[in-house]
Amino acid sequence: MSEAPRAPGAYGRGRMRSMGDAPCYAALDLGTNNCRLLIATPAAGGFRVVEAFSRIVRLGEGLSQSGRLSEAAMERAMAALRISAEKVRRRRVVRLRAIATQACRMAENGQSFLAQVAEQTGLQLQIITPQEEARLSVAGCLNLLDRSAEAALVVDVGGGSTELSWVELKDAPPAGMPPVRAWLSIPMGVVTLAERFPEGEEATEGWFREMVETVKAEIAAFRRADPLREVFDGDRAHLIGTSGAITSLAGMHLQLPRYDRNQVDGIWMTRAECDAAAARLLALNARQRAEQPCIGPDRADLVLAGAAILQAVQEVWPCSRVRVADRGLREGILISLMADRGRRRKRRRRGGASAMAAA
Repeated sequence: MSEAPRAPGAYGRGRMRSMGDAPCYAALDLGTNNCRLLIATPAAGGFRVVEAFSRIVRLGEGLSQSGRLSEAAMERAMAALRISAEKVRRRRVVRLRAIATQACRMAENGQSFLAQVAEQTGLQLQIITPQEEARLSVAGCLNLLDRSAEAALVVDVGGGSTELSWVELKDAPPAGMPPVRAWLSIPMGVVTLAERFPEGEEATEGWFREMVETVKAEIAAFRRADPLREVFDGDRAHLIGTSGAITSLAGMHLQLPRYDRNQVDGIWMTRAECDAAAARLLALNARQRAEQPCIGPDRADLVLAGAAILQAVQEVWPCSRVRVADRGLREGILISLMADRGRRRKRRRRGGASAMAAA
């Protein structure tokens, strides 16, 4: 399928700005698998990226068995957070929001780890609820919504959980946040699912189907989105998939010699193309997957779990079109921070005008 036009403005790469050039805002997302930082300045229609940092830390490694963050996982995450803190200081960020998600929600030592982070790096991370995680994922993908459709399902596949948000687009305003009619968080992400279903010597169709059916059972039991069922059954809706696993599938589909966000973010894939990319993955062993330029050794043991989650969603909530998003929580945080800045400016202007009128 041909690539759709680029979404305007929301995520321009831009030039590297000097520290005094414009106010910088930052979003930090510490997930079950990744630590990601995005620093940006406001721009027309969205923001312009000044600096981005991402590192796979596997904070949730072994968490589903032990209930605790391991020392090795916390050391990996702390190293990435120290780098992030230095980047925030160097860019003189005026507003930062730093969040932690499923791994820290689940772990009995999650809060104590974040206290260590604050002490050692100065970063104050907040554990957000699954509902807010879903809302921020939708906010980060607003420019990828096809407003001519009647509904969309935003699927954010994380390391420890997957958030699904059913968004109604029919009669929604042409810009801004459309109504989220239902949302669901399931405690299955690429790390937790891969640990629950170890691959063994080779990936098999039966093993893959076990993962798909396990995720399907969780999604099918959720009934609050049923009022939108007719829209999806009539193929008047589309999916948006945001995760490293889904962008890796898109990279394989495009046969990229190396991963390129500019070619992946915003492309449309048909369901058949998603299935074909998953089938290609399933035919490879772990070493061969690690050699794929859009996967690499860090994702080789997780990407099939992500493909299984996407497959499960497509079987329960069928859509012929999937839009791939190399964006999500961090972008949603930045948009929220900058919108809050705009609201405060308007209030100050109104307050100044009222004072002049009173005088």
